[in-house]
Amino acid sequence: MDLSAPFHGTRTSMDLATTVDRCRAYEPRLTGAQFFSHQTAALLWGVPLPGPAPEHLHVSAIAPGPEPRTRGIIGHRLEMSPDLLTLRHGLPVGNPAETWAQLAPSLGEDHLVAAGDALLTAGLADHADLVEAAERPRRRGVKALAAAVPFLRAGAESPRESAVRLVIVRAGLPEPELNWVLRDAAGRFVARLDMAYPAYRVAVEYDGRQHADLTQFRRDADRWPAIAGQGWILIRVLDHHLREPYARVVDPTRRALISRGWPGSVAPS
Repeated sequence: MDLSAPFHGTRTSMDLATTVDRCRAYEPRLTGAQFFSHQTAALLWGVPLPGPAPEHLHVSAIAPGPEPRTRGIIGHRLEMSPDLLTLRHGLPVGNPAETWAQLAPSLGEDHLVAAGDALLTAGLADHADLVEAAERPRRRGVKALAAAVPFLRAGAESPRESAVRLVIVRAGLPEPELNWVLRDAAGRFVARLDMAYPAYRVAVEYDGRQHADLTQFRRDADRWPAIAGQGWILIRVLDHHLREPYARVVDPTRRALISRGWPGSVAPS
């Protein structure tokens, strides 16, 4: 049987195609004070991260234990309570909220919001957990965490949905309800809307499926007249629209809301 040596002092026959596989290959080298952390732990929790998956694993040691220093590993030493550790896929990691807070030094505010939204939507943490983690003493990246916390919401199902919501809210438009279920007068299900203003019958959806197969595209397209048939205005946001967020997202949403009686009229900042 052919063995590989992905890390110094380890041998494995596993196909190291996933983060879980790579962590399991390294796990025998962990000491009692060490655990998978930062981006590596985020991927184990299923948190979306910008860019490709990191080539190196992040491994932390609880101080005063020494951080690992070896090929393929980014080591950290953190002052934190062992009570914040748990298991994910049988591997030692920080709990979801702690893992989210560890991302602050490397992620910008918007990506932190998307990561926090993902944890809230999956039910892996609640808002109070994330606030507590953000405010823990000796935390790095406290300014980014403090800026992200007010915008965290359960319901967003992709980082792009979080990004669209941030664009809308920061422009001074009212905050939409997330994953709002639209039903007809008889109570029958019509659609589940990414972002909705029920009082104005306006919905905003991020459509990241423009490259989906034809069957999926037809299924999605069938929803649009059904939504319009209930008297709703649907603003569809595609990926390239976020390059011109005010012209392609904010302005159409503002016009739709005003046409339905929204009293505000806030100029872009």
